[in-house]
Amino acid sequence: MKKISVVIPCYNEEENVQAMAEAVEKEFHDALPQYDYEIIFIDNDSRDRTRDLLRLITASHPKVKAILNARNFGQFNSPYYGLMQMQGDAAVLLACDFQDPVEMIREFVKGWEEGYKIVIGVKTKSDENPLVYRLRSIYYWLIKKWSNVEQIKQFTGFGLYDRQFIEVLKKLDDPTPFLRGVVAELGFRHKEISYTQPKRRAGKTHNNFYTLYDGAMLSFTSYTKIGLRLATFIGFIGSFASFAVAVYFLIRKLTDWYGYQAGIAPLILLVTVLGSMQLLFIGLIGEYILSINQRVMKRPLVVEEERIGNWEDDADKDEKTGDGEQ
Repeated sequence: MKKISVVIPCYNEEENVQAMAEAVEKEFHDALPQYDYEIIFIDNDSRDRTRDLLRLITASHPKVKAILNARNFGQFNSPYYGLMQMQGDAAVLLACDFQDPVEMIREFVKGWEEGYKIVIGVKTKSDENPLVYRLRSIYYWLIKKWSNVEQIKQFTGFGLYDRQFIEVLKKLDDPTPFLRGVVAELGFRHKEISYTQPKRRAGKTHNNFYTLYDGAMLSFTSYTKIGLRLATFIGFIGSFASFAVAVYFLIRKLTDWYGYQAGIAPLILLVTVLGSMQLLFIGLIGEYILSINQRVMKRPLVVEEERIGNWEDDADKDEKTGDGEQ
């Protein structure tokens, strides 16, 4: 019997974890009874009752297990690490807030059985704030336009990944992984399934300007060169224009020393424009350096504080087959 691992990252989801575990179990019971399954919650250091509820859920649901992170390792590291802990033949990555429809698991499995190693959900509509959805669409369009890798528009990571692809993830050794980019760059032939993203079932979104900016810049610095190229091209154009203006004022002054009054305004304009351009591109280059620095330090993706649930069976299976993670 094939086994499907459902990986569910969570952070302060006390209102959703119980309902999510029950919804996934119901999906397998009603639509996929021919498959074995496991549910892996990976908690990113929640500050509400999420961890207490996970202890209760794992105690009463033998197919549910959880990893409790020692601290919050960010919105990208935790799901990526969770995928690598799967013990099934394929893994489904699912948001805990129900914005990834649970009933799409059956569609993913169907695509997987058709031979696709990766089956992903792509948003075509969303019940979230229209302005936010529009801004996301513009961002995805820009990244797809600028990237040297064919990026997948409106893809958040929601999907099914064959174990063969998970083994590729394990070999990457990237301390700041961006799963959406990795799927586009290194993924096998994939199938896209459209869906409408619903609103959160309960609770408040944990995304804010900083987290959205962090995700955008990780994608931007990992898969585009345009920032550095813009700094080069605009710097060259600005330098040429400044030199031309300087020559113009010098000639005018030399040909009419006493009659031509340049004034201070052109000087102020040049200094402020060039200064702002320099600050902008120094900051942009700093983002690239930050990305390089994070990768060079080789810090672990996640440090576990505790595992709860029935992990012993998986350990015994690994010892017998020799497939334990190194």
